[in-house]
Amino acid sequence: MSNSRSGTGRRPLIVGIDGPAGAGKSTVARKLAAELGYLYVDTGAMYRALTLKALREGLDVRDPTEMERLASRTTIALHQERSSEGADVRVLLDGREVGREIRNPSVGAAVSYVSEHAGVRRIMVDKQRSLAESGGVVIEGRDICTRVVPNADVKVFLTAAFEERARRRFRELREKGYDVTLEAVEDEVRKRDEIDSTRAVDPLRPAPDSVIIDSTAMSVGEVVDEIMKLCRGKQECFTAR
Repeated sequence: MSNSRSGTGRRPLIVGIDGPAGAGKSTVARKLAAELGYLYVDTGAMYRALTLKALREGLDVRDPTEMERLASRTTIALHQERSSEGADVRVLLDGREVGREIRNPSVGAAVSYVSEHAGVRRIMVDKQRSLAESGGVVIEGRDICTRVVPNADVKVFLTAAFEERARRRFRELREKGYDVTLEAVEDEVRKRDEIDSTRAVDPLRPAPDSVIIDSTAMSVGEVVDEIMKLCRGKQECFTAR
């Protein structure tokens, strides 16, 4: 999978987007990547794919040794495609597409346990950095600007009120055909917030130089526009040098 560049002739940027579950990172990042003509990297999908495999094999997702061994023998690939919704990514787990399966609520409930293990994160971060190193990329997740690409040109921490994030996640799951309740989704989001923000390795937090965007009352288009302004400012800075 190769990085594409925008047609401006300017230096391709590394754009990092962090934030909690339900903040809209994936939707925003897909549309932003399409606008820029950049590669879109969904790091959360990579952790979800590994979690799916762990669940299929009946492994203990809280066991760091088991999860590190699993990560070391697992191949996860992202293949980018274009659609009317933006830059879509096909997720391949050991060569088989699992894009729908990784959005199952059972995976969502377990993924934070898998992603908190230091050995798993080390393996995943190496894969993610290799995708971002040459620029021309929009990469999103929970430790992007603090750990994966601390040298990102544009750093955004995208958040929203808890209630709004839970509603968004609920609507997303119902639209995909999953029979879930809002209360169950609220519990999942609350647990993920706690695990992600308190884990010992790479906890969820804004990088010191991240721009914090609260999307509670914003449309996806408005958020994308805000980040595009940051990208244009950075590109003009490079052009002026």
